[in-house]
Amino acid sequence: MSLIERSASDLLGLLARGEASSVEVTQGFLDEIESQDAQVGAFLRVDAEAALRRAAEVDRRRQAGETLGKLAGLPIAVKDVLCDNETKTTCASRMLESFHPPYDSTVVAKLKLADAVLLGRTNMDEFAMGGSTENSAFQVTRNPWDLERTPGGSSGGAAACVAAGMVPLSIGTDTGGSIRQPAGLCGVVGMKPTYGRVSRFGLVAFASSLDQVGPLARSTRDAALLLEAIAGHDPQDATSLDVPVPKYSATVDRPLKNLRLGIVREHFASGLDTEVESAVRAAIGVYESLGAEVKEISLPHSKYAVATYYVIAPSEASSNLARYDGVHYGYRTEQIDDPDSLDSPLVNMYRQSRAEGFGPEVKRRIMLGTYALSAGYYDAYYLKALKVRRLIRQDFDAAFVDLIASPVTAHPAFKLGAMADDPLAMYLVDLYTVSANLAGLPGISLPCGFSSSGLPIGLQLQAPPLAEETLLRGAHMFEQATDWSDSRPPAAKD
Repeated sequence: MSLIERSASDLLGLLARGEASSVEVTQGFLDEIESQDAQVGAFLRVDAEAALRRAAEVDRRRQAGETLGKLAGLPIAVKDVLCDNETKTTCASRMLESFHPPYDSTVVAKLKLADAVLLGRTNMDEFAMGGSTENSAFQVTRNPWDLERTPGGSSGGAAACVAAGMVPLSIGTDTGGSIRQPAGLCGVVGMKPTYGRVSRFGLVAFASSLDQVGPLARSTRDAALLLEAIAGHDPQDATSLDVPVPKYSATVDRPLKNLRLGIVREHFASGLDTEVESAVRAAIGVYESLGAEVKEISLPHSKYAVATYYVIAPSEASSNLARYDGVHYGYRTEQIDDPDSLDSPLVNMYRQSRAEGFGPEVKRRIMLGTYALSAGYYDAYYLKALKVRRLIRQDFDAAFVDLIASPVTAHPAFKLGAMADDPLAMYLVDLYTVSANLAGLPGISLPCGFSSSGLPIGLQLQAPPLAEETLLRGAHMFEQATDWSDSRPPAAKD
């Protein structure tokens, strides 16, 4: 087995024992990026020179007997939405095409402290707004299992590079399913932690009450390893939870006894692809064979989740993105004067900068949010959505067992461009994932089968707040009893 075929946990063992060097491991993944990414388009930028330099420094310190971080020498990719003072952070938008942050986000700082080797920045839907990674201002990312299909989004690049074997671990963000959905469509593991478990400091905001940073990996063991490195209280983030971080990597192997698994009645209704339903129900059968008690539960307000999300998220986006005016920072137009406008040159500059700097989907969500927050509509839309959000959380509180199982998406990966002219259909892709964000709960996606056309199908598990340890252990139980997580796209096997 080559180095790039090994799991992150295995690679750390090889590095610690001196059976491989970080430079060898890093070069192996850089070669794989060189071989595959021209077709997949997972990366916006790769800094091979800096990565190899950091890997060599880790090797030097290891040979000198110095104490190293828990990810020492391990290559990792980062979604291009987290600030890093050593590279640009563009959010896949023309608006931030030249933005070079003066500081590190807390997650990036923790990766550096853990001595990880940062390979590059992955593609995404612009400002994390989208479910197919087609909304990037720079390129389209393709699913490694079928290059004519989407990898999902908005963390499509972060999922695709792990699926294709170009990197063992990556960092994504999840506002309404943007880690779990692409993980499900690409056949990898993707986890959204509890809101506040991982710091948002230095994360370019989309919807501040929903955004959360999390890991994408080839296995739950590797996801546990990465979550352990990035989780924890951060005084620079007012929403960060001041609670201890369990040793996820040390407990992930322990099976859950007397597991109570809830199946949401509303998640197995019309619109669910028959192959997806069959794979998910088969996964539930695996848990029954492992001794889990399976019971049907109801989340009656889940039918309002997508509508609620698409009021709250655009409203917060409208507020957060108001700062991009071409003055403080961000793209500024060269066309200031408009002979057909009665506004001042300053107002024209604001308008033109935003018109040129933002893509269509970002503009759509800004307008939706601005409308929902405007005078006369705030109570009817935004305030009502907040009340429904509370009801959705109460449904979970009333129904919770140990874990809830459901599909990740209603269908396997769809063709690129298939929903380009139907934003509502694209929004409905989030049907099974947005509730966890609205309720602030942790969720994970893991492979549980394939469609007849060879496309991955994902199983979603959700847990009570701060129960990531239970979530990871429950997911690992399924992995140990099946071999779905061992599957790789054909290109990744060559």
